[in-house]
Parts: sequence; structure tokens; C-alpha cells
Amino acid sequence: MSTKPLTRRQSGSALVEMLFGLGIAGLVLAQICLIWYYSSRSFVAQLNYVDMDQISQRTLDRLSREIRQAKNMAIFATNRITLTDFDNLPLTYLFSDKQLLRIKSTDNGGKPTVMLKELDSGSFSIYQRNPIGGSYDQYPAATPATCKLVEVRWKCKRRLNPSAPETKESMHSARIVIRTTT
Repeated sequence: MSTKPLTRRQSGSALVEMLFGLGIAGLVLAQICLIWYYSSRSFVAQLNYVDMDQISQRTLDRLSREIRQAKNMAIFATNRITLTDFDNLPLTYLFSDKQLLRIKSTDNGGKPTVMLKELDSGSFSIYQRNPIGGSYDQYPAATPATCKLVEVRWKCKRRLNPSAPETKESMHSARIVIRTTT
């Protein structure tokens, strides 16, 4: 064992080593915090996509079921369709104020039911059932009376908070055949 007292030169090196170690630890901690922050934002965005997709799928399932059961098309516009439902009452779907609304006189006292919110865009198209030769497309219907196929499209978007990136969903689209005939 050495009984020689420490000199000033040797005792100062421990402080420099400690400061250097604290600096490296601070950089590592900052990197860990950044990874945590961006990964948590990514997980939230993924959950947001899943939620929007599930809501869109349930809406599309209900639309498909009700349009298939309709007797015929009564009124058509690109943002609104009115069908004669199986009970001979009008059933209306309307894209309005970034929402898809369902209106039927027997439901909610005739008040609109919101089926989808936070829509970026939405539209309807109508077609005949006859396919165009050599393609998978159908002829457009000239009037609502000749409509046997309804196409619906929408795109949703949602921002969870002002600092989060906007989550956009890919467009949902379906062509639904009106199965009953009058």
C-alpha cells in the first residue's frame, strides 16, 4: 500500500471523468426518450387506423345489407340516395357536413342517424347490372329507375390532438347490387 498523499493533479481527474460520464449518460437518456416518444406516437397512429377501419367496415356491412334489401332507387345525387326499403318506406343516405347520415321515418322519429364521422370525402354512383364487354365495369345508370348497382366511396381522416400527425385512412369503396326487383 502506498502512503503517498494524492496530489492535486491526480484528484482532479475524477471530476473530469465523472462529468464526461454524466454527459454520455445524458445523451443516452435523451436518445431513449426520443425513441419512446416516436414509438408511442406510432402506436397511437396504428390504433387510430384500426379504429377507423373497424368503424368503416361496420358501416359498409350495414349499408350493404340495407341496399341489397331495398326494392328500388327513388332519388339519386352524388351525395344522397333515397331507396324504397323492404317495408315500402323511404330510406335515405346522405353525405353532409363530413358525416354519413341515415334517415328513415321509423327510426329516431325521422331524425338522422350518424353512421360515420370525420369524413374527408364521400360519394355515391349508380350503375346498371349489365357489365361492359371485356371489362369488369358496368354501364352507368341513366336514371334512378334503371339503377341496379350502387357504388359508395368515402375517405376518413382523424387528428387525435393538435400536435399529432393527421391519420388518413385509405378510401373505402364497394359496389352493392340491389337484389330485389319490383
